[in-house]
Amino acid sequence: MRKELEQGGGGSGINNRHSTEKIIRFPCLAKKILAKSPMAVFFSVVLCVGAFISTRLLDPSVTSITGYLPQKSIFNTISYKNYPHDAPKISENTSTIEIEVPLNCSLGGARTCPPNYYPSKFSIPNPNPSSTPQPAACPDYFRWIHEDLWPWRETGITREMVESAHRTANFRLVVLDGKAYVERYRKSFQSRDTFTLWGILQLLRRYPGQVPDLDLMFDCVDWPVVKKEAYVGPNATAPPPLFRYCGDDTTLDIVFPDWSFWGWPEINIKPWVGLSKDLKEGNERTKWVDREPYAYWKGNPIVAKTRMDLLKCNVSEKQDWNARVYAQDWLKEQKDGYKQSDLASQCIHRYKIYIEGSAWSVSEKYILACDSLTLIVKPRYYDFFTRSLMPLQHYWPLKDNDKCRSIKYAVEWGNTHMDEAQSIGKAASSFIQDELAMNNVYDYMFHLLSQYSKLLKYKPTVPPKAFELCSELMACQAKGLEKNFMMDSTVKGPSITTQCEMPPPYDPPTLLSILKRKENSIKQVETWEKQYWDTQNKRS
Repeated sequence: MRKELEQGGGGSGINNRHSTEKIIRFPCLAKKILAKSPMAVFFSVVLCVGAFISTRLLDPSVTSITGYLPQKSIFNTISYKNYPHDAPKISENTSTIEIEVPLNCSLGGARTCPPNYYPSKFSIPNPNPSSTPQPAACPDYFRWIHEDLWPWRETGITREMVESAHRTANFRLVVLDGKAYVERYRKSFQSRDTFTLWGILQLLRRYPGQVPDLDLMFDCVDWPVVKKEAYVGPNATAPPPLFRYCGDDTTLDIVFPDWSFWGWPEINIKPWVGLSKDLKEGNERTKWVDREPYAYWKGNPIVAKTRMDLLKCNVSEKQDWNARVYAQDWLKEQKDGYKQSDLASQCIHRYKIYIEGSAWSVSEKYILACDSLTLIVKPRYYDFFTRSLMPLQHYWPLKDNDKCRSIKYAVEWGNTHMDEAQSIGKAASSFIQDELAMNNVYDYMFHLLSQYSKLLKYKPTVPPKAFELCSELMACQAKGLEKNFMMDSTVKGPSITTQCEMPPPYDPPTLLSILKRKENSIKQVETWEKQYWDTQNKRS
């Protein structure tokens, strides 16, 4: 925590972002043409599109229409939806045309990055400058970006600091002029590094030319390693800036969205865009009141002692703790075609348990996405969005050292306070569906990397052993589920909307108030739970 906090000194708002459709707005169609005949509208659109393309081709700052191969016809190297075979779509206020830039595997994409294929920058003229739309406000959890970068606010970040994080990093990423260069140090577990890099490449596709030059180290292992205690005192040096998926209160690692947002092929977990829709549909299959009135958990217990301890809470002939706990055998599940691990089919209990594994677990967002009341065993770690979750608003806190009794009481409370339990479950699923929409994930990445770049005190350069990485180089030679997930999560083209507006950092009193609110909510649950068990003991 910041020095001011040590000396004594948010909620979540649903952010209905703009549509993610990739479209180009043509200023010559900004007038009200809907009153014209359909044929007049069609010819107006065709003339406008032709003028727009001609203008773009004459602009030396733009390669072809939006950065594609200038030597060939743009209609042979770019895929337009509804054009030129059909008339462009006409919206109520502004005429638009959708645009996609497909991956190009025909230009040696399986071996090298196609030169000058994707736009190096992309901007769309505003058809009505007098009414420029204001960017949407970012979700409140974006404020934690300021906290994560706080250790370098005075010193800045030097090349030596970055290179000192090499010891545990899996790869080094440099972005120069919108292109990515990677130096690999060691392979990660499974495809974590692959899909993390894939996600960053999709960010560059979404916002071409807007991600600033940067140089960073990324560690794909679960546990944060940059200990706070090693960088305190009058003679302390600045810590190495190291990116990873989670952190805790004793470390300074910079948290970043995890690889599973773009897919986890080893256990058949789809990219988040499609999976979040499946989870939403799964929620609608069974009403909360019709679900099993127990707490459900299914996962790999052998990765952590705390999970093995959770197995003791399962129903038995002697005791029913209101828990239904199942050990997941992923090898068997893989052989059986993942028939028993469909996440969208697991929203059938009123309560779902989240418990950390060896560190934080990617399962948290899937569990919270169900309308079920999420019971969170006291966590040690956090990822990029979970610090904005509030007990009794988004989840119910469970004790780590007395799990079974905590689960028993939580379920009893929920079954006797059904409206409140449903409300908490719904708040969590709404948070996940709205504030963790993929648009916001990309914007979080953009703002984090932009703020990080501002701290660099040197001009990044390509390391001698680094190579250029692009979407074609990864996807064109991928196979199986890895290829399927890459194709499913490919950003289709440049975004025509701006990023959400970054919120300011927390002032110390506000941050202390948030932390105090969390602490008081947890204490309230512990008080209720103690009263419940005191009553039960008296009866027995």
